[in-house]
Amino acid sequence: MDGGSRVAEVLRAHGVPFLFTLVGGHISPILVGAKQRGIRVVDVRHEVNAVFAADAVARLTGIPGVAAVTAGPGVTNALTAIKNAQLAQSPIVLLGGATATILRGRGSLQDIDQTALMKPHVKWMARPNRLVEVVPALEEAFHHAMEGVPGPVFVELAVDLLYDRKIVREWSAKQLDKPNKTIGERAISAYVRGHLRWTFSGSKDPRFHAPKPVPVPTPAERELGKAVELLSNAERPLLVLGSQTMLHPNRVNELVEAVERLNVPVYLSGMARGLLPAGHRLLFRHKRRDALKQADVVLLSGVPNDFRLDYGSHVSRCSVIGVNLSKEDLTKNRRPQVGILADPHHTIVSLSHKVASKDRAGWLETLAGRDAGRESEIDAMAGAATDEDRLNPVRFCRQMNTALADDSVLVGDGGDFVATAAYTVSPRRPLSWLDPGVFGTLGVGAGFALGAKLVRPDADVWLLWGDGAAGFSLVEMDTFVRHGLPVIAVVGNDAGWTQILRDQEPMLGDDVACRLAYTDYHEVAKGFGAAGLRVSDHDKVDGTLEEAISTSRAGQPVLVNAILGSTDFRKGSISM
Repeated sequence: MDGGSRVAEVLRAHGVPFLFTLVGGHISPILVGAKQRGIRVVDVRHEVNAVFAADAVARLTGIPGVAAVTAGPGVTNALTAIKNAQLAQSPIVLLGGATATILRGRGSLQDIDQTALMKPHVKWMARPNRLVEVVPALEEAFHHAMEGVPGPVFVELAVDLLYDRKIVREWSAKQLDKPNKTIGERAISAYVRGHLRWTFSGSKDPRFHAPKPVPVPTPAERELGKAVELLSNAERPLLVLGSQTMLHPNRVNELVEAVERLNVPVYLSGMARGLLPAGHRLLFRHKRRDALKQADVVLLSGVPNDFRLDYGSHVSRCSVIGVNLSKEDLTKNRRPQVGILADPHHTIVSLSHKVASKDRAGWLETLAGRDAGRESEIDAMAGAATDEDRLNPVRFCRQMNTALADDSVLVGDGGDFVATAAYTVSPRRPLSWLDPGVFGTLGVGAGFALGAKLVRPDADVWLLWGDGAAGFSLVEMDTFVRHGLPVIAVVGNDAGWTQILRDQEPMLGDDVACRLAYTDYHEVAKGFGAAGLRVSDHDKVDGTLEEAISTSRAGQPVLVNAILGSTDFRKGSISM
């Protein structure tokens, strides 16, 4: 069994359904071995999107996503997505091809110090030097990706550890089989033979092991008791649930029931969006800052006090219960009154069985009034005319929200357009919203949509692209077509990097580098074999979206090019 087949066998043992890649000679045996074992190999047009797709699979299934990229540029191209996964705390196993062990540092093709490059951005990494080390390294990689705070890991796999020994020997034949060798050539030949024996020694019968159980960190009873007391006595409590709360996708119903038992108003962010459906009596969306400043107790579940909470100032007037797997995030910028270093899902379920029920109708009414007031303001903005004869982005997003089926999955990739959608488009159910997370990475869209459609093949997967962000991965429309993945892409086309433009031009008096063109993105999609639609009239939006949905459900990817005008809806929205 060659090394590539051994890698594939470990993937199968760990329940990996998909392997994302951009093919390269260094990693070909992994891809062939995976295909032979029933793992679906999905090849993309840029390595970064392979890792983004793996990230989406990890978030939606709880199984580490896996990507394999070739040596050198393949690994460097994947780096942004790896950093995004690190900050988003997504468990990913990245397999990186590399030059032969005997050629390291000798100037071979695509040979760089990949471990030094990756070290700051992954939880753990391995660099097997012999074939016998490959399987143990991969088994450890899966465990480390999930243990504690989830995150990406990296395993560098030299090309001579992946191909059959006979093929590897043939590569060395020029050194081994020279006639009339000089003394120096004999020495080199002996060294190569010795290296080959050492590389393959002890590897005849590989041992595979079942995945190691990953312990779930549970809250200490002392801290849990303090949190119970604070929440039971609170008059104006709030829950703020972040992505880390959603690390157990197969137990999401248990989490919903726990939140409802707590009977505490909830704000959702990141992967937690959609945990409660729109209109749920405990769910609030707007004026979070005002609510936090008025609350007497706030439970931050998997949410650090970073820029999203103004570095802790939003919760400076209340008692804070922090729940986080990361000690650093738990105490970032503002130490909580009660700090629980544990799994957020488990902690919330435990709290829900202990916190005393309390009537908080007045507090809920206050928050509901604020939400309703903000919705009225958005309604007014949705009815406003734009400066041009184009779509009002707020109204367009409202129309799009009406078109969504209950099983829709939403992928946000952009600045101004996606942020507008975040205010106006509601995820219908848990684990139905994907965005990059704290790194704010543009370009995640196609990869995330690819992974989401593979995990949820029967659901409508909507890729909400800003026109700027679309430029990073529009070529993956080709991937959707080739792999039969009918994603619905919507480009909010306002011909600019509008989120930056909103502040740059008034503050600095110059729009340099902020303007794009009203490009025919729908025609680009057609060139890749997808369907392409263009809409600039509100009277035609509903019909256009209906056509996009029916086209997708018939099996063809589709891109809607929505021509947007400008509004002041998000003026002054840059975060630092």
